[in-house]
Amino acid sequence: MSASQGRVLLAYSGGLDTSCILAWLIEQGYEVYAFMADVGQEEDFEAARKKALAVGAKKFFLEDLKREFVTELIYPAVQANCIYENVYLLGTSLARPVIARGMMAVADREGCDYVSHGCTGKGNDQVRFELAFYGLKPDIKVIAPWRIPEFYHRFAGRQALLAYAAEKQIPVQQTAAKPWSTDENLFHISYEAGILEDPDTTPPVDMWKLTTALEQAPNTPERISIQFERGLPVKVTVPEQNKEYTDPVEVFLALNALARKHGVGRIDIVENRFIGVKSRGCYESPAATILRVAHMDIEGLTLDRNVRALRDQFTTIELSRILYNGHWFTPEREFVIASIPASQRTVNGLVRLKLYKGNVVVEGRSSHEGLYDEKESSMDELGGFEPTDTTGFIQIESIRIKKWAQANIRKGQGGVEAKDVYGSRV
Repeated sequence: MSASQGRVLLAYSGGLDTSCILAWLIEQGYEVYAFMADVGQEEDFEAARKKALAVGAKKFFLEDLKREFVTELIYPAVQANCIYENVYLLGTSLARPVIARGMMAVADREGCDYVSHGCTGKGNDQVRFELAFYGLKPDIKVIAPWRIPEFYHRFAGRQALLAYAAEKQIPVQQTAAKPWSTDENLFHISYEAGILEDPDTTPPVDMWKLTTALEQAPNTPERISIQFERGLPVKVTVPEQNKEYTDPVEVFLALNALARKHGVGRIDIVENRFIGVKSRGCYESPAATILRVAHMDIEGLTLDRNVRALRDQFTTIELSRILYNGHWFTPEREFVIASIPASQRTVNGLVRLKLYKGNVVVEGRSSHEGLYDEKESSMDELGGFEPTDTTGFIQIESIRIKKWAQANIRKGQGGVEAKDVYGSRV
């Protein structure tokens, strides 16, 4: 085919899928530019550049997006305690908005007719990327090879991709012996596919890249402290190193190194993808795990009860959903994000932590915020609290409970034994 098909900017990872897609797009007659975002992954970017150009890319673009990744995506997620299905800290989905935005900027600058990606037709990332593309540039045209029959019938599985890579002399890290897919950034790394698709298969020991196995983690705990201002980690102190970190990226890198050393942040789950398919995923989220524990703890000391409940019921749930489902460039995300600063105004203080064999243990916390009153909370002194006031509080709270109990008793007197939903006698 001729080169008149148009210019494509491909989201390039340097891995098996996108390297094969790059070669395939060239086969179809497209002029392909390769885009890679530096979001903190441990990557040989120069090797990736050489590889993309060797496969046939006309140009290679590398954008350093680490700082905006931390400040614009990671930190709001920390402030909101974002989590998906009570386990997954959203590491993959968090990086997609900044990658998409960086990619669209290059596409505009270079006059690209299309953008393309290597996301599978069953996964979440196709949704995240494409909704982001359209939210940034509504008229952009997207080439999604894994949804093109000609492509997915030709490459029915990983082995077909590996064979194609060998045919095109494309070097790949993924081999037939380790056929899982990975995605890495500053926040985490994910593993899926291949042997991991059997949910009862234990991940091989050599699969895990970031964190030390608990058996090899230090036998001596390490203590650190994190200072929060308005819910953001502004300083990490590591006494053993005699070091302090205050820059947002350095804070995250330091926490990553500490967590990795002590085996913090591994999970292995089966989750529900946005499109409705269940998926087995393994994740390592080192620094993120520490920050979640510390942030939730300092909120216990400094955040008003009702504000915390509203934030948990609304902001946490909705922002997690927005991130997971790829709805970042939407009006609802703007609305939800706007609620975070108000909820975090009082979240100021210091949390002391112990890291030990996969555990993040809170050893103490302190704050100058006035929500906690040690004398008022004490069991050893009244501290201005009048115990008799609680009598009326209990009487008011008991009104509806007494009525409910009386109704159950009447049912029992009528010859029908009152039972609760478990069949136990009331």
